[in-house]
Amino acid sequence: MDPSFLNLATQFKIRLEQALETSLKLQQLDGFLQINPTESTSLILLYPYNKSVRHQTSTPCIHIDEDQLVAKFDLILRRIVSKTKNERRVYARNTVVARIDKKTSLQFLVEHHLQTALPGKYRYGLYEQGELVAVAIFSGGRRMLDREEDYRSFELLRFCNKSGFNVIGGLSKLIKAFRQDFSPGDIMTFTDRDWSQHSSLEKIGFVAKEITAPINFWIVGTTRYAYRNTAELATLKARFPAGFSKENMGSIKMILYIK
Repeated sequence: MDPSFLNLATQFKIRLEQALETSLKLQQLDGFLQINPTESTSLILLYPYNKSVRHQTSTPCIHIDEDQLVAKFDLILRRIVSKTKNERRVYARNTVVARIDKKTSLQFLVEHHLQTALPGKYRYGLYEQGELVAVAIFSGGRRMLDREEDYRSFELLRFCNKSGFNVIGGLSKLIKAFRQDFSPGDIMTFTDRDWSQHSSLEKIGFVAKEITAPINFWIVGTTRYAYRNTAELATLKARFPAGFSKENMGSIKMILYIK
């Protein structure tokens, strides 16, 4: 195993131990590293650049690739810590919901969301005493041919809390504001199975519809290029011959039926 990856994983484990105030074990397995779970942490699997396929486990776990760890070390650390140890709890009833502009939402997502920041079409935020603590980004409405004329399906493209915050009831309040403004027939979204194999969105009324196929990526440094077929992969290999192929765990498609 590449010593630089092992060193990176070791530093990650140490920082995680410090943040959680617990002891963790880093174990080297078949081409990847494993941080064993405790009562307060999930099983964490770390993959080097040249490990392309996810390890299948019966235990819920978090899958993290080397390029992601290099690019977003602190953000990944904060997200894992936030699952068990939030610096601050905020109740949605004590926040104010407002439409926010594209610049504000993109900046917030870059700072606090692991995936690519998307502008979306409709953007909402929650403010606590003037501080933006959560955002939700929605697509435009899509006409559904098997539904009545005025039925529109929207996508929840992104949702996140500010790092270190747990906004209790935040997403529900943001969705409520969106519903009042646009009367959607349904709202659909995708949850990343690299981070959770079961979606907590069911608690607020979303229904799991399907598990989507894994997405394939060609990794070049810390940049990811998704590809859909062998022709697109061949093009990427020609452009970036030093890259590596990866696939994620896919997503869970969730739908909140309203009409």
